[in-house]
Amino acid sequence: MSTAPAGHIELERTVDSITVGRRHRHDLGDLAPLVESIRRGGLLQPITITLDGHLICGARRLAAIRQLGWKSVNVWVRAGVSDRLGQLLAEQDDNLLHKPLTQLEAAALYRELKTLLAEDAAGRQEATRFHASGEAGESGAANLAAPFLTPTGEARAQAARMVTGRASYTTLERIGRLEDLAADESQPEAVRQRAAEEVERIKAGGKVYPSHLRINTELSLAELDELAADVAQPAELRDLARVEAAAVRDAEQEAKTAEMEALAQAALARVKAAKAAGRKAKRPALTAVETGEPVPFPLTVFTATWDDMTDWWAHYDPAEVASALTEEQWARFEHAVTGTVAFADAARSARHSRTEHIA
Repeated sequence: MSTAPAGHIELERTVDSITVGRRHRHDLGDLAPLVESIRRGGLLQPITITLDGHLICGARRLAAIRQLGWKSVNVWVRAGVSDRLGQLLAEQDDNLLHKPLTQLEAAALYRELKTLLAEDAAGRQEATRFHASGEAGESGAANLAAPFLTPTGEARAQAARMVTGRASYTTLERIGRLEDLAADESQPEAVRQRAAEEVERIKAGGKVYPSHLRINTELSLAELDELAADVAQPAELRDLARVEAAAVRDAEQEAKTAEMEALAQAALARVKAAKAAGRKAKRPALTAVETGEPVPFPLTVFTATWDDMTDWWAHYDPAEVASALTEEQWARFEHAVTGTVAFADAARSARHSRTEHIA
């Protein structure tokens, strides 16, 4: 029989009485080799539980013996791990020694450890105020969380070190940000959908950094779209935001992920700069400087323009317009109407020909 480590008591427990509870590991991996090993040689290292039967270490071993149909099993009962932080630290120790966590599991464990470590440190810091000697009083699992932390200090680095063995928490924070955005109902649907897709991509083994860049691009586009749709903004600014967003989306097929993020952020910066300047945003050029030829716009600009002009005539008084416009303004209006009618006739004819061809 194995010897229980210090702080543990070994006894026999019915398998059904062991409660797994909420854990960060969801993927137990291939249990077949472990099941066969236990079948041949028995359980060499007992499962560890709390006094009230909650599993601390050995989720895969417990699943294996359940597959084998065991009714009871020798367990180590560990005292002093009744609070959530203590259980997490013990779970983390078990994970380091056995099957590694997936990226999403690691991020979830990191997030909870970070919060609990900060709370634990805050509690111990508060406790020192009530001890003249300056020594902290007892605070549950505080002894498991050395060294002493400040609530806003090294909690992230320590939590990351516990989960991954390194103090760098950037990747774990990025995963958490993606999960938060996917669940945030205040975000535009496109942002939430993109974030959810990136979480699934990471779950399937994808790298985190490209997902981080793609969600940054989506956030910039969402802000551009919001400015383009904001009727409180000047028309020129809305046009600029619309054209900038369309240009970024048109580049999506050819640009690399990092380039897309840079393009989107640069586009948003230009629109924000125009807005902050308190002046009319410069309208996009309609003709090329070198040739004088019209610059082709993407179809997204066309549809957005006509979306903005839906029932525009219902908002003006013809008599007021007729008397208020100068000769030059009226000439531009007539030119726009004539060109629009000619364009509509040509597009209608092309659409009719296409329909006949399909039929």
